[in-house]
Amino acid sequence: MRKIIPTIVFVFLSFWGEAQEIKTPAASLKSKAEQMVGLTDVEYVYSRPNKKGRVIFGGLVPYGQIWRTGANENTTIRFGDDVEIDGKTIPKGKYALYTIPQQDKWDIILYSDSENWGVPEKWDESKVVLRSTKPVKKLTDTIESFTIGINNLSANSAQLQFIWDQTLVEMKFNVPTQKLANASIEGILSNPNADANAYYASANYYLQSNGDMKKALNWINRAIDLKQGDPPYWYFRVKSQIQAKLGDLKGAIDSAEKSLEKAQKEGNKEYIKLNTEAIKEWKKVL
Repeated sequence: MRKIIPTIVFVFLSFWGEAQEIKTPAASLKSKAEQMVGLTDVEYVYSRPNKKGRVIFGGLVPYGQIWRTGANENTTIRFGDDVEIDGKTIPKGKYALYTIPQQDKWDIILYSDSENWGVPEKWDESKVVLRSTKPVKKLTDTIESFTIGINNLSANSAQLQFIWDQTLVEMKFNVPTQKLANASIEGILSNPNADANAYYASANYYLQSNGDMKKALNWINRAIDLKQGDPPYWYFRVKSQIQAKLGDLKGAIDSAEKSLEKAQKEGNKEYIKLNTEAIKEWKKVL
């Protein structure tokens, strides 16, 4: 019996040692998000304090002082490509996000050193990549948890938003979608083996982004030719829209009728509706 007791004690102590790790949630939970804007990947990481009945701006977060824009370690944002803010080019990379809240406006700061815990002990103005002043918008609802979001997305831009309590501040940034898309198109279409889908995608992008419609028409015609007499209805739909933008409504109607016929065979109600409405509208103008 005496030989067994030490073993039992050892097992108990081992278990007790392992049981010392108590897991509890942080007061300000960490958040990490990625968002594609056009062709540019944007990632932001921050901690989210809660209001908890407190006065936030002008209270917990004093006016006129640099705020870490969240809690705990640096709030950061990473741009996968160069972006433009307030007419200034911001090189791709990772930045700390600081703000200086005021009652009616905020300064939003991108800081090149993102490895601090909160605000740097010694602020270095030479590391400020951007300082942008944006107005405060008042919300009717109260937002409990501090929130950073990327919203109002388009192919070429988005709004970086800061939301807490009844305050909304947003900053627009532009991304180089057209430059990146054009480089991709030029690279792929320079290959003599480029397929119909590549030509269709290029033509459709130029249609949607108001590019060179003559180029777009050449590309969609090439896509149709490469389908060897059996192009799908969406090819003719894009061709009709390009022709309409070029002012060739007779050609647009002819292409739309081909798209309509093929869509009817496939039973695609959306394209039947789109083509029917377009044909009717274009015929009114002729």
